[in-house]
Amino acid sequence: MAFEYVKALHIIFIVTWFAGLFYIVRLFIYQTEALDRPANESKILKPQLDLMAYRLWYIITWPSAILTLIFGIWTLSHRMAFLQLPFMHAKLFFVVLLYGYHIKCHFIFKALQNGVAKWSSTRLRIWNEASTLLLFAIVFLIVAKNLLSMVWGILGLVGLGVLLMLGIKLYKNIRKRN
Repeated sequence: MAFEYVKALHIIFIVTWFAGLFYIVRLFIYQTEALDRPANESKILKPQLDLMAYRLWYIITWPSAILTLIFGIWTLSHRMAFLQLPFMHAKLFFVVLLYGYHIKCHFIFKALQNGVAKWSSTRLRIWNEASTLLLFAIVFLIVAKNLLSMVWGILGLVGLGVLLMLGIKLYKNIRKRN
């Protein structure tokens, strides 16, 4: 039963981590655009956006990323056999990419906190979609493994049934000839 709680916590922190990743890049876009506003507007917008980004990044996103990793390793420790399966190799590859995405976001965050916009708002909008692609890849891999196993299992049973029927027919034909 404890495993189910660990898995639930892993999923909860994945959700909060992604929420943070989705929103932080939106804030990066707003911060970048605020730097291009007239000085009187930028003077009001930038401190507020910086504060919002700071709180989101350090109170929600980073802790969620760390707790996702902790609970993910804990969950995987209960299913070590998954490490032998190709879908898990693919899933872990995308998870590593996701942590790379997170770290790159950290560098963008630090630059914007210092008032330096190295990326345009258009480029940030494109960057924002990368986390969506990673989310789809990771979720489909972890969920579809059951569906794929089920499909392959059914196909295997049908295949075995066909082989058994062919074997029985072959045996019957051999018996008839003798």
